[in-house]
Amino acid sequence: MSVVAESLMHGLLQGAWAVLLCGPLLVGSVAATVFVVRRRALAPKGRLPEGTDQLFWDLFLGSCVALPALIIPALVSPWAGLVLAGAAAAAGIAAYRGSPRFLAWRSARREQRQQAAAHQAAQAQHDELMVRWRRYELDPACSIDYPALTDVRLPETSALIKAMRTADQLRSAAHKGYPDAVGSLAASLAAAERAAGLPEPLSAGQGG
Repeated sequence: MSVVAESLMHGLLQGAWAVLLCGPLLVGSVAATVFVVRRRALAPKGRLPEGTDQLFWDLFLGSCVALPALIIPALVSPWAGLVLAGAAAAAGIAAYRGSPRFLAWRSARREQRQQAAAHQAAQAQHDELMVRWRRYELDPACSIDYPALTDVRLPETSALIKAMRTADQLRSAAHKGYPDAVGSLAASLAAAERAAGLPEPLSAGQGG
């Protein structure tokens, strides 16, 4: 009886070691393979390479890692093989269900970073445009030479003032349309300068 118990305990220990050593490798390879295949299936056309060849290589590479990590422990201890098979199935299901949420989260994070960078660049351009505009408004020489730039009765100047208000409103709210509003402001300022007779915009070092 003691021999049977000792043999059973020895088998349990071997199986436990097999699960501990091969379990993370098996679970990780199955989850990674399912994620890669799922990502290719969900990606827009033209974003990632498609076709049966790519699918074959994804599954082949995943199987090269997952199958030995499952078969070897199963030969050492059958119950370890069952445990690992269940863990692999659970990992595959979790990766299949969680992939869309993870990809959506990653896409949202990427879009937020791009939007933040675009907003920061637009702020710098906005500041430069406002410095350029204030020269016409505050510099007496510029006001005398180019009075049309402060005359809101002119359509170009009126459009410029509206573009300024729109850009200011969207800047404070960190709106997605802020970079486009700054682009419109730049175009409106250039149009107002042309209408006022400026051959080119005044630089920061120019006065009247």
